[in-house]
Amino acid sequence: MYIDALCNGLNPIPSSQEMKEAVQKDFEEKGLPPLILELKENDPQYYAQVDKKNPMRILRAIEVIRLTGKTFTELRSPDPIIRPFLTHRYVLEHDREILYERINKRVDTMIENGLIQEAESVKHLQALTSLNTVGYKELFDYLDGNSSRNDAIDLIKRNSRRYAKRQITWFKKHKAKWINFTTVNQVVEEIIADFNSR
Repeated sequence: MYIDALCNGLNPIPSSQEMKEAVQKDFEEKGLPPLILELKENDPQYYAQVDKKNPMRILRAIEVIRLTGKTFTELRSPDPIIRPFLTHRYVLEHDREILYERINKRVDTMIENGLIQEAESVKHLQALTSLNTVGYKELFDYLDGNSSRNDAIDLIKRNSRRYAKRQITWFKKHKAKWINFTTVNQVVEEIIADFNSR
C-alpha cells in the first residue's frame, strides 16, 4: 500500500472521522454481513471485486459512499496519476531458508529488546486497527492468558514468515529488478550499475 501510494499516488478520496466511527459502530454492533449488503446495493462494481473477508476495505467503501453519495468505484480513478519523478524498483532476494532464519533471529532479538513489555504498555489500546499487526496480536493473546509465552513467540515467527511470503508474491506481480543478496556492497554496486545503464 505504501509503495503504491509513493510510486503511483493516491486518489483524493474524502474521509471523515465522524463517519468512520459511525460505520465502525455499525460493524461492531451488527457485524459485517449488513455492510456487505449495503455495499452490494450501492456499489455493485466494487462489491464484485472487493475481498469480502477484509472488513477494512468494506468499511472504508461504506464510509465514502455514505459521506459523498457517490460510489467508491466512481471516486477511484482508473487513470494513472502523473508523478513528478521516476521510480526504479529493486527487490533483494534471499535464499528462502536463510530468509526464514533471519526472520526467526529478528523475532528473538525483538523479544530480548523488550517487545513483550512494549505490548504490555499498549495493551489497553489493542482494539485499534494500527495494533492489529504481527507481533502485537500474538502477544496480546499471551497477555490475555490464551497462550503460553513460547507459543506466542513461535506464532510471531510463523506469521512473520507468512507475511514475508505474501510480500514476495506481491513484488513478483510488479515490475522490479531482482537482486540476489550476497553483501551490501555488492547490492549497492549492482543497483548503481543498473541505474546508470538506463
